[in-house]
Amino acid sequence: MIDLRSDTVTLPTDAMRQAMASADLGDDVFGEDPTVRALEKRAAEMTGKEDAMLVPSGTMANLISLLTHCGRGDEVILGDQAHIFFYEQGGSAAVGGIHPRTIPNRPDGTMDLNRVGDSIRADDPHFPRTRLIAVENTHNRCSGNPLPPAYLKDVAQLAAENNLAVHMDGARIFNAATALGVSVAELAEHVDSLSFCLSKGLAAPVGSLVCGRHTFIRNARRNRKVLGGGMRQAGVIAAAGIVALEEMIGRLEEDHRNARLLAEGLSAMGRVRIDPQRVKTNIVYVDLDRQGPAAAETVARLAEEGVRVGATGAYQFRAVTHYGITGDQVESALKVFARILG
Repeated sequence: MIDLRSDTVTLPTDAMRQAMASADLGDDVFGEDPTVRALEKRAAEMTGKEDAMLVPSGTMANLISLLTHCGRGDEVILGDQAHIFFYEQGGSAAVGGIHPRTIPNRPDGTMDLNRVGDSIRADDPHFPRTRLIAVENTHNRCSGNPLPPAYLKDVAQLAAENNLAVHMDGARIFNAATALGVSVAELAEHVDSLSFCLSKGLAAPVGSLVCGRHTFIRNARRNRKVLGGGMRQAGVIAAAGIVALEEMIGRLEEDHRNARLLAEGLSAMGRVRIDPQRVKTNIVYVDLDRQGPAAAETVARLAEEGVRVGATGAYQFRAVTHYGITGDQVESALKVFARILG
């Protein structure tokens, strides 16, 4: 089976498994797990932030960040295609009472900053208080597009002018840095907090990091605790994360090349509507001709032929390249796509 549903299906490397088996352990809730501390220190250094905190998942990382920036009844401005808004079950509203104010995402994942500025609330008792702007990098639902430092700097300037904070959902921030040829620290420089995942393109089995100032992380630890995210001998997770940061970043360009290869091959097929030039990282969105079978049926037929993708709309599916998917497997998958979509 060639599994292109997500980069979350990656399996840990042998080096990760060995590191997990031999990790030095302690109680992380008491701050005593040396392997967790080492991972958090490394994450802070790589992102240019003062501190970092390990959490079980990217969804929890984003929720903790929003809870730390905002109080009940406060408002976050974010894109209408943002993962926080689209795929995280409305957790910030359900758990934190945080009101989402959505701005249309442009095809490249950015938001029109004039519209963002116009959406910042005046100090009026009728309105929620605007506290936060959230961005996503890479932007999943916008073809995995990376947001460049210049745009992030403009977002931060707008936020500073209005006494707001900026959070970046950087689940695939290392893909963004690779595609743009910049450091993660350069992308993180202008945001107050960011999250990133170890369990996607970096292939660790579990875990995400929240990064920010010392005071922010100290408060974030309280929110991690109340959400049930305080883990004990979490060094078994952190050990794989350290290997991921040391060994898996340099190979992300291979995933990007394979995604472009996939997109270029798909673009020649009759039922497919795709612009390969939009594929900048490892995510490929495919729109289908509405005269043929819908996405659900197409996805099922592909699975029967040994290729898994994920339906993301009535006539749309997503394919994601990752560690474990080779160029030869992409070529094999394209033969299956051609039989069904050609």
